[in-house]
Amino acid sequence: MSQTLRQIVLFIAVGCAAALTHWLTAISGVAVWQMPPLLANVVGWLVAFVVSFAGHYRLTFRNQANSLSLACRRFFIVSSIGFAINELSYAYLLQTTTIAYDTLLAIILLTIAVLTFLLSRWWAFRNRAPAR
Repeated sequence: MSQTLRQIVLFIAVGCAAALTHWLTAISGVAVWQMPPLLANVVGWLVAFVVSFAGHYRLTFRNQANSLSLACRRFFIVSSIGFAINELSYAYLLQTTTIAYDTLLAIILLTIAVLTFLLSRWWAFRNRAPAR
């Protein structure tokens, strides 16, 4: 299996684990702790970030040479951008299109996943340039 294909498979597996963590945390925040849904969604994303970063740092992009701190900062930026685009585009498109909410969310999630993979591979977890 090529390194790129392996990374894609691991990225999907880690992403699914993080998405489930996000969803369970957000639902629990509303149902158990009586949080407003938008706040619970933010909490869910923050908890899922830990799962996502750990999985990508240790599995998906384990051959990268960046320090834990640098990779975490960069991945947090990537994840934050993805979350913001997701929320803003979903809210906007729900109001302005007739696309079913579940189909729309699937399209947005897939688009954000591709963007996140590319930014993670080529920036957040990019190997350092060799020292001269």
